[in-house]
Amino acid sequence: MKIVYKITYPNGKIYIGQDITNSINYFGSALSKLIELDFSPEQRKSFTITRDILWESQSASNSEVTQVEFKLIRQYQSNNPEIGYNLFPKFKINSNNHIPAFCN
Repeated sequence: MKIVYKITYPNGKIYIGQDITNSINYFGSALSKLIELDFSPEQRKSFTITRDILWESQSASNSEVTQVEFKLIRQYQSNNPEIGYNLFPKFKINSNNHIPAFCN
């Protein structure tokens, strides 16, 4: 089973990823250094995340899984640094938005 999942961190930010093996022990490959900026050492002592499966398929190609993943990243805006931790596809900003310096 191939899946696209959403990880929700204690601060409400999200990460959307894919797993082509549907491993129960896989929680994504978000950039740790980026996440660390949002949590104090004390907050990191007890840390709960949630993984929700947003989409699944037994027959989709790996390319199709990536297409669904990117579609959901855009839909949930998890590539917006204010909402989530996805770095790709690159978040497009307009004049009302800003991106922190570490994301540029």
